[in-house]
Amino acid sequence: MNWKNKKVFISGGAGVIGTALVNKLLANGAIIFVGDLKPRPYEFPKGVIYRMGDLNYITKEEIEYFSPEIFFHLAATFERSLETKDFWDENFHHNIQLTHHLISCVKDLKTLKKIIFASSYLVYNPKLYSFEYPKENPVKLKETDDIMPRNLCGAAKLYNELELLFWNNFRPNYEVVIARIFRVYGRNSRDVISRWIRDLIDNKEITLYRKEGKFDFIFADDVAEGLIRLAESQFSGVVNLGSGCSRKIEEIIKILSRYFPKMKVKEIDSNIPFEASEADIDKLKKIANWQPGIKLEEGIPILIDFYKKNKYVSYQPLSINILVTSISNKVPLLTAVRQALANIGNCGKIFGADMNKDCIGKYFVDKFWTCPPLKKLKISELIDYCKENSISYIIPTRDEDLLYFAKHKKHLERNGIKVMVSEYKSIYNCIDKLKFFRVLNKKGFPVIKTSDKIEEIEAKRYVVKERFGAGSRNIGLNLSKSEAILHASKLKNPVFQPFIKGEEFSVDLYVTQNKEIKGVIVRKREVVIDGESKITYTVKNKEIEQICSEVALYLNLYGHIVFQVIQDQKINYFLLECNPRFGGASTLSLSAGLDSFYWFLLESIGEDIGRYPFIFTPKKLVRYPADKIFII
Repeated sequence: MNWKNKKVFISGGAGVIGTALVNKLLANGAIIFVGDLKPRPYEFPKGVIYRMGDLNYITKEEIEYFSPEIFFHLAATFERSLETKDFWDENFHHNIQLTHHLISCVKDLKTLKKIIFASSYLVYNPKLYSFEYPKENPVKLKETDDIMPRNLCGAAKLYNELELLFWNNFRPNYEVVIARIFRVYGRNSRDVISRWIRDLIDNKEITLYRKEGKFDFIFADDVAEGLIRLAESQFSGVVNLGSGCSRKIEEIIKILSRYFPKMKVKEIDSNIPFEASEADIDKLKKIANWQPGIKLEEGIPILIDFYKKNKYVSYQPLSINILVTSISNKVPLLTAVRQALANIGNCGKIFGADMNKDCIGKYFVDKFWTCPPLKKLKISELIDYCKENSISYIIPTRDEDLLYFAKHKKHLERNGIKVMVSEYKSIYNCIDKLKFFRVLNKKGFPVIKTSDKIEEIEAKRYVVKERFGAGSRNIGLNLSKSEAILHASKLKNPVFQPFIKGEEFSVDLYVTQNKEIKGVIVRKREVVIDGESKITYTVKNKEIEQICSEVALYLNLYGHIVFQVIQDQKINYFLLECNPRFGGASTLSLSAGLDSFYWFLLESIGEDIGRYPFIFTPKKLVRYPADKIFII
């Protein structure tokens, strides 16, 4: 196969096998898209497209946008020989559910030619190769041998195999290779060889049990090479991928002693069975015209050299605690934040704050804080609360909150707390509708005429609204001049605008930390009940997108921004207002591709979201009441 410019999607590409596979494919000229829970490996060149996060939340559109020809599915989770009770949910989420989701995403791709799945020899019946006493001759496991997974991980792998073969019956346009991989060891791994080497480098004692056990150890570089050769073949089906030659555990100890003559080994008793297995690789050799060649005597010194030069950093799931302010009844927003946290594989909690101790939102967060009014909340008190609860991110959701957090943004950042909010001046220029008009009108943007004096507005009909805060609050629409004056008398700080007949649009966009527009989505309301949009759908309008993008950059905004735009009967556009925060129906834009909360979190942990594509998918939102029931 000519890999030059061939598009390859690799799940779990930052793992032990994945990094070796990426390096080999890059050397062959492939274009690679990697998805993994881990942060982007520093050694990956810029050419590697990387998506950090839980692939259970990757969308079909993201993969389709890349249009892979080859899919290497390596992503999985496992424990050591004895699985703990905590592995119950982890196995389902990262093995069974993940593979099901990824197959659902790729099964109908027209570009896809081949899927290579990293299965495991754990699917074989352990009675074939596990014994009460040490066995001199290992059992050669064949692809046709009895199947009976010995643990949850093996069971998940077998189910994954069956799902892949199931869909391959209905989608014969691509080939499926199921590689049952034996005992992998390699760089930056949790395997026993790597663990022992790291401990010996640190002059620690290593623990040994069942030294007579025989395993088929295969170096990760050989696994990667084998997967590539299987991808290059015309083969479809199940094949073993191992060295084909088992080695005793005590042999590993002897090899290590050559490099660590003063090593200390503590041998302990164990009641686990003695394993004696190795892969029958006759099928592999026939298909790939190749067999693994890196023996333990070669692989171990490679790892010793690697670990002496590189400190091992075990992957720890993110544990980000985030505070959402003024949660009120903003259940869709809270749901979207939880989705974003799950997307990056976060194990942390959502804290919700509101002055109303009985607000509906408290039932949709992990911990609720009945907070004082911001006017009475000292920034030191807020910081103390965040530190006590390990909160490192804040999302303000109310106009009044924005000014408070913008004012203290830099102080919060110095204390390790990042806020999804623009600078103070930028916020003020949006919240003050008169200021909004004057700033943009001076620059020539098509902003609707606004004044605190009705005499300055030339119109037959008027709109009257509060100068500060949400524009829909106490708004007067399509009023005569006398009606407008009367309505204004009931407001605190009224401003006047001409009433324009036409179509209204809401525009969601995200501005990155580098002041770049990440994406723009235009929405149109279809059904409005009591002033609230119940049915909203996305539309494409390049002119509106361009206007709002230019204004957002000119106002130096950051994060999720919402504009209101009206189109008159002559197809002229007018900016009505800007809310520099997440809006009521902005969840539609999230679903349509504007993944603001996910992008905010990625940027906050140091990821370059310029490498993450904005993929627009037209969608419609229908808002309806729903129930949530608790056990009490």
